[in-house]
Amino acid sequence: MLTREDPLETKSLITPRLTLIPATAALVQAEIESQDLFSQALGAKVPENWPPELLVDVLPFFLEQLKQDPALVGWLSWYWVLRREATEEALLIGSGGFKGQPQSDGAIEIGYSILPQYQGRGYATEAVASLLAWVFSHGEATRAIAETASRNRASIRVLARLGFDYTGQGSEAGTVRFELTRDRYSTKGVAQ
Repeated sequence: MLTREDPLETKSLITPRLTLIPATAALVQAEIESQDLFSQALGAKVPENWPPELLVDVLPFFLEQLKQDPALVGWLSWYWVLRREATEEALLIGSGGFKGQPQSDGAIEIGYSILPQYQGRGYATEAVASLLAWVFSHGEATRAIAETASRNRASIRVLARLGFDYTGQGSEAGTVRFELTRDRYSTKGVAQ
C-alpha cells in the first residue's frame, strides 16, 4: 500500500530561482475559472498565454482527482513561479509534475511544460531536478519515466542533463521514452 502525505504538509519547493507550488483543488479551480482569480490565489502574475497547450485538456481531470482525493497534492501538477526582484511581481512561467502516485512497480511518469518566452534559460532543468528530488524522497518511487516528442530537442536535453537514459519509442507515435532509476539518480547526482 502506498503511503500518502497529508496535503497540508506538501510544501512548496524552493530552487535558486523558482518556487514550485503544488496544485490543489482550489488552485486548479481558480485556474479554470479566471486568470485574475488564479493570479491572486497563486500570488503571482499569470501571463496572457497561460496555460500551456499541453495543460488545457488535463485541468478538469486534475481538478476532479484533487477533489476526490486531496492526498494527491504533490503527486499531480506543480506551478513554477519565477521569483523576481522585490519591486517586481512573481511570475508563473511553467508547470510540471506526475501522473499520480507511483505504480506498484515503483514507476512514476513525469511531465513538464514551460511557456515559450521562458524557454532556453535552464528553468525546466532546475524545476524538474527539484521534482525528482521530491519524488525520490518517497520510498515507493524507484524510477521516473518521461516521454517527449522525438523532435523536441530542448526537452531531450533537459532529460539528458538530469541523467535520464533513452529507452526507446514512447507510447504514442512520434514520441521517445526516457527513464531514470533512483539508484542512478543517487549515484550520479543531478546537474542543475
